[in-house]
Formats: sequence, C-alpha cells, structure tokens
Amino acid sequence: MTPGKTIPPAGATPAGRRRALRAIAVFEAAKGLAALAAGIGLLELLHHDIHRLAVALLWRFHLDPARPYPTLLLHYADLLSAIDLRTLAPVALAYIAVRFLEAWGLWKEKTWAEWLGALSGALYVPLEVAHLAHRPGAINAGVLLLNLGVVGFLAFQLWMRRGRQGRANKV
Repeated sequence: MTPGKTIPPAGATPAGRRRALRAIAVFEAAKGLAALAAGIGLLELLHHDIHRLAVALLWRFHLDPARPYPTLLLHYADLLSAIDLRTLAPVALAYIAVRFLEAWGLWKEKTWAEWLGALSGALYVPLEVAHLAHRPGAINAGVLLLNLGVVGFLAFQLWMRRGRQGRANKV
C-alpha cells in the first residue's frame, strides 16, 4: 500500500455494495416466501375447526394441554379461529408483493428499493424494541440488530448517493 492511501470502508466498493444489496434482497425474498407459505397454510385451515385440530395434535403427541406450551398452542388456535381470513388475505398478498418487489429492486440496485427497504424496515424498529423490552432474549435482540443493520446500511447508501449527486451538481 502506498503512503497516504487509505483502505475504503467495507461495502464502499461497488462489488461490496452489490453483494450487500443482494444479500438484503435474498433476505427480503425469503421473508416474502415465508409469508406466502404461511398464507397458503392459513388458507388450508379456512374450512376447518382450528381448535379441534390443535387438540388432536396435542393428543397425537401425548402432550398435556395444561402445560405451558400446549396451552399457548390452544390460545393461538383460538385467536386464529377468530380472525376472518378473507379480510387478512389481501393484506397478506400486499405484504408478499412488497417484499418481492423490494427484493427485485435491491437486486437490480434501484434507488427506490433502497428507500422502500429503509423506510419499511424502520417501521418495525419501535415494535421490535417494544417486543425486546417485553420479552428479552437473544433471538429478539438478534432480530432487532439485523433490522437495524439493514436499515442503517440502506440509509447510509442513500446518504452517500445524495452526497455524490450534490458534488456532481456543483461541478
């Protein structure tokens, strides 16, 4: 290395930036696929008694319904039974579409996708902080840190682009 030269920060090179954006794109596409799988699973339950299915599952695995985790399963089965899945379906489809659109845009290095990713990720931060405060744990902390990393990276990219455009306009 020649004197006076500095090593650029990680992700500052075009190849490093591209790798980071593509990693985030894959992560967003995975979230979209997970939501799609969950939606298909919920649609399969549309015409079934979910509480009865949960009880049958507990009996199948010889689990005591009075224990904490089986009780939690029954609680969520009752909550799921109360939800009108026909109302939830359009919301789920919109979420899935946004995740896939964001993933495609990030893969193609589109500025609008960086904005979408930074803003949509930032919306979750207060919820994740509240969830971590309510239920502290390594997984909840990891989810928050991962989201903060993604939002921070995308915001930094947007800030750097704005600085480059400002310098280009002055020339």
